Amino acid sequence: MEKRTYYVSVQGRSLLEDPGAAAYEWEVEATRQEADTLSHMLEHLSEKEESGFLAFTYPWPDTPEGEVNRSYESHLNTLYREIYRLGTAETRTQMERSGLAAQL
Repeated sequence: MEKRTYYVSVQGRSLLEDPGAAAYEWEVEATRQEADTLSHMLEHLSEKEESGFLAFTYPWPDTPEGEVNRSYESHLNTLYREIYRLGTAETRTQMERSGLAAQL
């Protein structure tokens, strides 16, 4: 399958084909299927964030704070691993320089 360049914003929870459409942090090269997977991961991150917010706003005794944080962080790390795997040479270098790659 043919790979295309996509622009990822973890902060904006978006995967863009046009680098001028919005701000982005990372550049990746992915097939349509890989891009769809990455897009779903970004959507899921938003869901994790929202559920974490609700857990802190309406705390339940059976959902400790650490558990909510671990779930979010685990998903975020999985997302960054995928960005690193699909990332351009520049993206990988940036992630390595920032220390992010070492945390994965």
